[in-house]
Amino acid sequence: MNFSSLGLLPALTQVCTELGFTEATPIQELALPVLLRGEDLVGQARTGSGKTLAFALPLLQNLDVSRRSPQALILGPTRELVAQVTREIRKVGRSFPGLRVLPLAGGEPIFGQTRALEEGAHILVATPGRLLDHLDRNNVPLRMLKVLVLDEADRMLEMGFAEDLRKILEQLPSPRQTALFSATFPPDIERLSETILNTPVRVVAPEPPPEIQAWAWDPAAIGLIPLLLHLNPASALIFCNFKASASALAEELAQAGLPVGCLQGDMEQWVRDQELARFRSSVARILVATDVAARGLDISGLELVVNLELPHSPDLYLHRIGRTGRAGQPGLAISAGGRGGKLNRLAGMELPKLDLGLLPALHQGALPRWACLKISAGRRDKLRPGDVLGALTGEAGGLPSSDVGKIEVQERVTYLAVAHAVVGKAQRGLEDGRIKGMKMRVERI
Repeated sequence: MNFSSLGLLPALTQVCTELGFTEATPIQELALPVLLRGEDLVGQARTGSGKTLAFALPLLQNLDVSRRSPQALILGPTRELVAQVTREIRKVGRSFPGLRVLPLAGGEPIFGQTRALEEGAHILVATPGRLLDHLDRNNVPLRMLKVLVLDEADRMLEMGFAEDLRKILEQLPSPRQTALFSATFPPDIERLSETILNTPVRVVAPEPPPEIQAWAWDPAAIGLIPLLLHLNPASALIFCNFKASASALAEELAQAGLPVGCLQGDMEQWVRDQELARFRSSVARILVATDVAARGLDISGLELVVNLELPHSPDLYLHRIGRTGRAGQPGLAISAGGRGGKLNRLAGMELPKLDLGLLPALHQGALPRWACLKISAGRRDKLRPGDVLGALTGEAGGLPSSDVGKIEVQERVTYLAVAHAVVGKAQRGLEDGRIKGMKMRVERI
């Protein structure tokens, strides 16, 4: 089905068309009519199935933008998922003047979030722990809350948020519409849905199997660096089980001259934001990560996943390799381990032994090199990607648009990719000129 046939406002349908969303995914086709009718919903769908849009569009359709008080609350397990959902809602809600979508997650100073709550917001996207902190401080007005969404509910319970969820639910107004989305439905999720939902409609999205080639790899026969050099991926995610091993591996790859970033739980939030921005903009083509990245990260077009250290469960193995092979694109997953034993138990099948003769390079020749700049202004300063592009390609910057890559405007900062050969010129042009009439600090990261 296309979005125009699902009962959406013309403004939302138009934005979907502009963003390239023409046909609804299975979970969107099943969930949208239920949520637009105001009914409670239990939705089963894996990450990457389009469920964010499935609940974001009904939220926006029923929003009263003239009243800047929280009318919808979305809870998710990780800071990364909160950031991703916030970005998606802002994109599809761009035709709503004055829309405020506020992320509330750990890793950011709580006093800044408190000030933002005082200024008012229409939609809150939060992790349970940080939301509970604000509720304990009486920072969140709830009298107008109409909708609650639990995203990746199974992961929230796995991470030990059951008690936090109970405390939050006790403080939410009723009646309200509640939607629960989960990739799996173990008994504790069934019990939660029975407790908090009112005669819900249950939908299960049929998902085609991802097109992922999975291989068993012996690192003693083919080292990681030769493997990466042979495959030449535009984007690769390498999983380690521990923070220390992830940091050490990222350092080793960097010393070998590979464009690498690192994501692990000991990093401060602003560092994690920088690493993800570098990876999304192809400045760092390789990201070494612990399982903090196994859920909640929507990295479009990810070509390769490597399990340098095997996960502890089949579910986690599937979540890791499921970062690639999304949206109908082929993916490649390579896991350290022999053809027998633990790896095959995790995969639920006997994986073929990696043979580079059967696995050609993903890209021939050298890939473009990008550098990353950070501008000390963002969405709060009314900065838009077009403002940055204009400054770089106009008289002050003089760069061709082909030398400018991804521009990612966040709340207080903006990250942009520029061709490595012109990064100095781009930085000087931005520092010497003005963006929207303002002088801004620009640094290379």
